[in-house]
Amino acid sequence: MTVSRGAFVQKPRRLLAGLAASLASAAVAIAAIAALAPVAAQAAPPAELKLDYAYYSPESLVIKRNGWLEQELAPDHTQVKWVLSLGSNRALEYLNSGAIDIGSTAGLAAVLAKANGNPIRAVYIFSRPEWTALVVRKDSSITTLADLKGKKIAATKGTDPFLFTLRALHTAGLSRDDVEIVNLQHPDGRVALANGQVDAWAGLDPHMAAAQIDDGARLLYRNVDFNTWGFLNARQDFINAHPDTLAHVLKAYEKARLWIAAHPDEAAKIVAEDSKLSLPVARLQLSRNDFSQPQPGERQLAALKAAAPLLVREQLVKPGTDLNAVIDALIDVKAAQPVIATSSGK
Repeated sequence: MTVSRGAFVQKPRRLLAGLAASLASAAVAIAAIAALAPVAAQAAPPAELKLDYAYYSPESLVIKRNGWLEQELAPDHTQVKWVLSLGSNRALEYLNSGAIDIGSTAGLAAVLAKANGNPIRAVYIFSRPEWTALVVRKDSSITTLADLKGKKIAATKGTDPFLFTLRALHTAGLSRDDVEIVNLQHPDGRVALANGQVDAWAGLDPHMAAAQIDDGARLLYRNVDFNTWGFLNARQDFINAHPDTLAHVLKAYEKARLWIAAHPDEAAKIVAEDSKLSLPVARLQLSRNDFSQPQPGERQLAALKAAAPLLVREQLVKPGTDLNAVIDALIDVKAAQPVIATSSGK
């Protein structure tokens, strides 16, 4: 039998083609398995969820008091650890260090933190507040922002009241070099004002409401547009690894938001008892919060981008920082959408 030389050439070619096809199929299979691996990792609930509660976040107090989150996570055997935040600066420190997975802060404070490397995203809006203003004693001779020149102002650095103060000073042609800012946590600022240790205080509710009602303090300067939104932030690694647990948290926040609207007196009682302040103080605090806009999106983007130049002007971020890009990366418009849609019946 005579076999042509071409047959010997074609056979190896067929073998190589078959081998290539087999390798391609194997690669597809490996890729499919690899694609499934992150899903499996995400599906495992955490043994412990760490999140903050804060007197300036009424929903967090309501959720904690009623044990709603513990109930939500019981089927997953996830333990809940609550950590008290006294201000945005503390919540952001805890988020950055991993001491908490989810924390409540003011919007502009979150921008400042993210610009400086804090790995967070804003996943929910717990309120649209007017929670800060510049406060003076009832007998103070200070009547205008211009009168603050050369005066001492108590403010908690890295928080909305601190940034509010800087924006307010700029409206009067002043900078922080024209005043002495005394860095005190919010409750200590109230005490320092009452004792005459400072001339003004960048207040934060409910302490600001208490200063008004209990001390007769006067709000020197108010500007609701300088109060940035109440953000619920989550660490990016937590969002990636535990989206289902995050959804449970957002469900609890939605439940609390709607409950507060339906039960304002009961909500005020919880705020008063937890913050150890009077019921009239809690009612005043709640009256300065709008709980109707929980979805992060264009409103927050616009408000933060309008405020962001302050961070550059005051040299609070590194030169050359693209703050618009930072803000875009901060706002997560997707995480809360299905939860809010379900709660609203859409």
